[in-house]
Amino acid sequence: MTRAFASESVDADLINQCVDLASRAPSAGKSQGWHLLVLEGEDVARYWNVAFPVDKREGFRFPGLFDAPVLALSLCDPNAYLARYSERDKESTGLGAAVDAWPAEYWTIDASFATMTFLLALEDASLGALFFAHANEKGLRLEFSIPDGVEILGAIAIGHPANQGNQSGRSASRARRSSASIIHRSRW
Repeated sequence: MTRAFASESVDADLINQCVDLASRAPSAGKSQGWHLLVLEGEDVARYWNVAFPVDKREGFRFPGLFDAPVLALSLCDPNAYLARYSERDKESTGLGAAVDAWPAEYWTIDASFATMTFLLALEDASLGALFFAHANEKGLRLEFSIPDGVEILGAIAIGHPANQGNQSGRSASRARRSSASIIHRSRW
């Protein structure tokens, strides 16, 4: 994850190509409820002013994060799944009735797949990116007219990595789990 960005702009076509690739991630019933709210220019400053006001930034460990020329909010729409599963070929599942009919929140799962694919595509395109938790959800919804029914998964800073100043997060030094500690065969 990149935490310091150069001020160089990012080609919109490159972002579009990465989104196109990410749109091919799994989607239950091809419901495709993943959305990105892409912010550039003055909209990036608007985002930061709502989510992390200037008066609270002093001493922030990663000031180069504020230089990212593009921010994207990763969003998912449960209603896209209800609508899709109300269609003739899926209605017998009963999943179109209500979100609580679902055994798992596939809109969140699918949007997470797409978000991860998007992050990998950005990396493959030699761009830096950082997925991070958003703050002040109520303020962001108001500022950017995000409908109440749409869930905000998080924010992604996007840009060209800065040559200097990119620090690792505190968790980077933690050991990665081995595959043997992850894989369970036959039983837990």
